Amino acid sequence: MKLFMLPVILGAACCLPARAEIPLGTVAGSDLAFEGMFQVDGYRFDNDVLDLDGRADGRDRATGVRRLELVLKGSGPRGLSWVLGYDAENESYLDNNLSWSFGGDGAATHTLLVGQSKQPNSMEELSSSRNNDFIAKAAATGTYAVGRRLGASWSYDAGSHGATAGWFGRNLDNEVHGAGYGLRTWWAPVKGDGRVLHLGLSHVGRDTEDDRLRLRARPNADFAQRLVDSGTLSDVDRLATTGVEALWIGGPLKLQGEYFRASGDRTGSGSYDTGGGYASVLWNPGGETWGYRGGLPRTRVGDAGLWQLGLRYDQIDLDDGAVRGGRMEAWTVGMNWYWRKNAKLMLNYVDVASRRTDAASGAMIDDDPSIIEARLQLHW
Repeated sequence: MKLFMLPVILGAACCLPARAEIPLGTVAGSDLAFEGMFQVDGYRFDNDVLDLDGRADGRDRATGVRRLELVLKGSGPRGLSWVLGYDAENESYLDNNLSWSFGGDGAATHTLLVGQSKQPNSMEELSSSRNNDFIAKAAATGTYAVGRRLGASWSYDAGSHGATAGWFGRNLDNEVHGAGYGLRTWWAPVKGDGRVLHLGLSHVGRDTEDDRLRLRARPNADFAQRLVDSGTLSDVDRLATTGVEALWIGGPLKLQGEYFRASGDRTGSGSYDTGGGYASVLWNPGGETWGYRGGLPRTRVGDAGLWQLGLRYDQIDLDDGAVRGGRMEAWTVGMNWYWRKNAKLMLNYVDVASRRTDAASGAMIDDDPSIIEARLQLHW
């Protein structure tokens, strides 16, 4: 994305309707709506050892479009809803599913879903990308969250507690395989306007494709090369990942954290056990708070916009026995400005410390880069 396009994008933001979606009317009793999200990112890498923005073709990718998501959805009648989504920039399918919700009106709500959707094993992954606290998700989330897969699920939401159970296979892009199941349960013993305590537990068990497994992570920058990498293990039959999560909302302050532990069942040797997690704090200087629904925090943006300041620490350890995938930790300082309900500017500074073993020499390599990141986002 050329820099001269940015004024055009900002001008478009002024013309977009300040709403979460664009209604398209009613067809056959179903209320139709169109949603979209555009993100363009810019990075300045202060490399240490690895050239994070270099590519095999010799080009650097420090600026570019991150997402261009287009979504058509319908709701009703009788609790039925559907969604069709596609990311034109990454040429990949988003949520494409049909769901039926019943119950409610003071009782618990049940939802049956068939199609492609996110799997229930990470609070950060399940939260909407348009309201990310930081430009890149934590390294552990990017490594262990299953993401979107084809399958079926059942969800139960009683307001202060709930659960999801599902089965999944490949994704619509036919790039990710390995059938499995996902479970997530959550409880909010404190739940009120501007005050929430949330606790959650998840577990995913899945097959690997051709008994091959590779775990790796970027240094909190979506366009960067991976800094830690297990390499491809050719004898892993299944991978089991357990996650714990906690959230506290107290007025304009939000504390959030998750930790994952994954175990690969190796057929020729002992298991390959890895782990990682993050802890973050976000503050709204204007005094705004968050909503909470379905076991997830919900960002509220008023007509006057919203300022946010954030700090996150995250770490991941891919070393286990003879597998020396490396260890990485990072601190991220961030600022978000929702200029309007549908326009957002983000600025992050990431400081990374990592250690990995050189495969050729066996020497330990300390690689400690830093990154300045910026994002412009439009959504409707």
